[in-house]
Amino acid sequence: MNRNLKIVTGLISFGLLATLTYKLTKVPSGMLLSGLFLGVIAIVLILVGGLILTWLSKLISKKLPFWTVYFTIIALAFAVFHYQLCSPTLKIVVPENYTGQVSLIKSNVIENVLTVDSNGIGYLNEWTFNHTYSKPIVVDVTGKNLEEQLVGYHKSSFFGLGTSATSENQIKILSKSFEIVPENKTDEKQYYHTNLSKLVDKEKIE
Repeated sequence: MNRNLKIVTGLISFGLLATLTYKLTKVPSGMLLSGLFLGVIAIVLILVGGLILTWLSKLISKKLPFWTVYFTIIALAFAVFHYQLCSPTLKIVVPENYTGQVSLIKSNVIENVLTVDSNGIGYLNEWTFNHTYSKPIVVDVTGKNLEEQLVGYHKSSFFGLGTSATSENQIKILSKSFEIVPENKTDEKQYYHTNLSKLVDKEKIE
């Protein structure tokens, strides 16, 4: 029984580790280090921390099977890490023939507002804002797919992060942005700028 449990928990742990490693290749980089490198450091800490916790559990009860406890601990830790890296693929709707910056604002909304206004502004709830990094699906109001016209912040991070303030300088505005460029400018960043301080719905960020 213990042997079978050890095998099952071990397989689950290795499966989670493999899928986690793959997911880390899609995570955007930090200021200096790649998402994969930072993720590997976190995995190493989980593996070492699991050993320490398992050793402590053996001090409490020597009857506990070491490897079963270890695999269970790291499987739970890997599952939590997976959740933290979860990135929903957003479907954003823009006005017909829209080109310019699309800005998704961290807000107090419960349901994400993904049909952006004429200024390219939409609103995300806190969870979605904190977890979104994957390239979105973008269509206009007629249903036309605009994937070829999307230009991200840079190769390792699609969304650009921005911080500004309302015109009264009382409320901080946090945004994630990318560009929709004309069909004859595909893959060419145009450096559009939207003055969010004057255009955001203040009731959604207070």
